[in-house]
Amino acid sequence: MNDEFVQRAAQLDAEDDLAAYVGEFMPVEQPGFVAYLDGNSLGRPVRAVGPALQRLVTGQWGTDLIRSWTDGDDPWMQWPERVGDELAAACLGAAAGQTVVADSTTVMLYKLARAAVAARPGRDEVVIDTDNFPTDRYVLEGIAAERGLRLRWIETDPAEGLYAEQVAQVVGERTALVVLSQIAYRSGWIADLPAITAVAHDAGALVLADLCHSVGVLPIELDAWGVDLAVGCTYKFIGGGPGAPAFGYLRRELQGDVRQPIQGWMGRADPFTMGPGYVPAAGIRSLVSGTPPILGMVPVRAGVELIGRAGVAAIREKSLALTTLAIEIVDSWPDSADVRVSSPRDPQRRGGHVTISRGDFRDVNAQLWGQGVIPDFRAPDGIRLGLAPLSSTFGDLVRALAVMQEIVVGG
Repeated sequence: MNDEFVQRAAQLDAEDDLAAYVGEFMPVEQPGFVAYLDGNSLGRPVRAVGPALQRLVTGQWGTDLIRSWTDGDDPWMQWPERVGDELAAACLGAAAGQTVVADSTTVMLYKLARAAVAARPGRDEVVIDTDNFPTDRYVLEGIAAERGLRLRWIETDPAEGLYAEQVAQVVGERTALVVLSQIAYRSGWIADLPAITAVAHDAGALVLADLCHSVGVLPIELDAWGVDLAVGCTYKFIGGGPGAPAFGYLRRELQGDVRQPIQGWMGRADPFTMGPGYVPAAGIRSLVSGTPPILGMVPVRAGVELIGRAGVAAIREKSLALTTLAIEIVDSWPDSADVRVSSPRDPQRRGGHVTISRGDFRDVNAQLWGQGVIPDFRAPDGIRLGLAPLSSTFGDLVRALAVMQEIVVGG
């Protein structure tokens, strides 16, 4: 590795206003570990999670027992909305009363998309792009088959992503819903969500944004942009842990018109009457279906609290510095390495990870894991360098890419 990059990383770490946050994550106690570059897929655990779970187990759950659902200052029954409001304030640019935490990302995506198309009767088309995340495509294919809808596919370049101009070419009076990921999962391309929302609204359609790869690392302003619905996971940059519950956002003005399809008892107006028929709860609570995942929300709250203290703007600034340095290092490798950057070079169009490509990168990724460097691989030929700004240092990046350079260049 070029000494210049080692020195730059040391200087950047010394000047990093977020450096202290690295110590708020659990250390990786694994022989031979070098660096974790997969925070865009599974975030590292926050130190505060263990004590918080212990307090819940011995306190609310162990002592107050079932009374914890309704009694005390922080009753579990209110957690879907309460944790949703905390996440919205820290990460989404959304006022209270529009976000809940519940379900998996897939289930929440289905509920919101299915509700959205039903809220646009007489319209029978849904717009989605060919390189959207598989779950998004599969869920929408199922809804289209269920409802007799037509999917309007936009062909997107996997090295980039969706443009507002592409959306404008296909939306019209038959469009019920436009579904997109704000950040493309392969390339890290940032779609212009405000512009796409405006295009969809001009056609009378709703917009559902998948924020899985942007929440917690990119400034988001759902209210200001007029986004109708949004969904996202909490186990990436938020650090909610494997299987952490998802969040769903429904713009306040739509809450009386959009009715989600999974009518569970916890989303009923008066759940404990156990009465006949279903009357949805008022407001955002209507998105809830079943029993809230209380244990799963404890790590989410810890991660959201950390992001709130650090500030998404500062996180974004460090993210750009990390991804810029990663690209500069890869660009410094000789042409014989045959490694290309498959993420946008324009920082305003680049999200929180950098994808680099070569034909044998599936095998290279396995070698990296064996040598203590942990990125991830995405077919057909991309290794994603997922640098979570709160838990990653510039030194981590340089050490990781030094190992990779040894593999792909030979020194």
